[in-house]
Amino acid sequence: MAANFFFYDLETSGFSPRAARIMQFAGQRTDADLKPLGEPVNVLIKLTPDVLPDPDAVLLTGITPQQTLQDGLTEAEFLKYFYDEVVQSDTTFVGFNSVRFDDEFMRYVHYRNFYDAYEWQWRDGRSRWDILDLVRMTRALRPEGIEWPFTEEGKPTNRLELLTKLNALDHTHAHDALSDVYATIAVARLVRGKQPDLFKYLFNNRSKKAVAELVLKGDPFIYTTGRYSGTTLNTSAAVLLAKHPQQDSGIVYNLRHDPTPFLNMSVDELVACWQYDPDPAALRLPVKTIKYNRCPAVAPLGVIKDPATQERLDLGLDTIAKHWAILKQHQANFAQKILQAQAKLDDRRSAQQGVLVTDSSNVDGQLYDGFFPAGDKSAMQAVRTAPPEELTELAASLHDARLKTLLPLYKARNYPSSLTSEERAQWDSFCAEKLFSGEQASRLAEYFARLGELSKDNPATGDKAFLLQELQLYGESIMPGDVTA
Repeated sequence: MAANFFFYDLETSGFSPRAARIMQFAGQRTDADLKPLGEPVNVLIKLTPDVLPDPDAVLLTGITPQQTLQDGLTEAEFLKYFYDEVVQSDTTFVGFNSVRFDDEFMRYVHYRNFYDAYEWQWRDGRSRWDILDLVRMTRALRPEGIEWPFTEEGKPTNRLELLTKLNALDHTHAHDALSDVYATIAVARLVRGKQPDLFKYLFNNRSKKAVAELVLKGDPFIYTTGRYSGTTLNTSAAVLLAKHPQQDSGIVYNLRHDPTPFLNMSVDELVACWQYDPDPAALRLPVKTIKYNRCPAVAPLGVIKDPATQERLDLGLDTIAKHWAILKQHQANFAQKILQAQAKLDDRRSAQQGVLVTDSSNVDGQLYDGFFPAGDKSAMQAVRTAPPEELTELAASLHDARLKTLLPLYKARNYPSSLTSEERAQWDSFCAEKLFSGEQASRLAEYFARLGELSKDNPATGDKAFLLQELQLYGESIMPGDVTA
């Protein structure tokens, strides 16, 4: 087991890590036995005037922009605190859906503030894990001893607040980051206590190397993922079709489905079936990418050898063997077409997302446009440690166009009082552009329209009325003086 865990959770201004911001960060360190070590962490982070919060997100968390401005840290202050107080060697960072959500927000806040976006989770023996996929696989394979929730429609669900309620675990304030941290620790203890072998197996096999070793064997394996249907407990048997040509990942086929209808399709037909179609009757290609570095919940096929598990998953070993035999007969040709279809989809996504890195309105979302040149590492450290009045002159030491574009934004967001009159005018222009120009032309109008809908559809009282009023005032406070809602 790891030397320690750091359970953490975020509350954010919206759902997109590219565009939204962290408003609350909370966490608690534990030892390998999930016993608390030290005091919890619970801080707010200031929202900057170029970002409008999603009103629905604020109603969910109860955290207003004004509260972050009054009590919060700037992003630069937060990251200094994070490295001084939280980041330690041999720590596993863990949360509930953290790999797909919280970790992404943390990477982007690092990127915007001239830190390496990845080292906090791998250097000096550090790693990451996700309790949500542990919960999903436990429900699918070893559910005994735990009460499992369902939606009002009778569908399986693994929502944290429902798990804690059904199993009499303390979770006083759902969607408060620190309360969610304590709830996640409680759920981890529950699973560890009821199914210790599965807990230990998934923890010990969370690494990129361990996942790749199982998948690259080329044999069918059990795979639990939110991309698989909840009606069959997000779990199926999968098998590697091909290595992804550009990523440290594989393309796998879901053996729950007969591959016959797809084997003779053209590349364009495969692309059409691979893309999202809202029609529930549409034929969907049962293929997905598995990223080895995202701690996917995978296990050998033998874990479903018992009839009870096969019945629970509605998936028999005979079905898996039949579909695997069909696929093997055509695997080479089918895999080649799948790779061609993947390339076409990647090209389309690149075309849709492609923007110039020198465009300051888009640079915040360009973390994954490539790694920074080696020479920029020391320059980034210089930016983080420089007095604000010396930041502007550091631009000449940066090589990557994204960093050059981020530098004035970093200064304005973290040290607004240090801006010269010219820099202030440029910052005001940037904020106005994000709120009113280009793709964001209707952003502020949509914000006020949503506030109106939330007030009209369900007349607000109490806390909701207060939050809506605060959001109205905040929107008005960041508008240029000649603009009205």
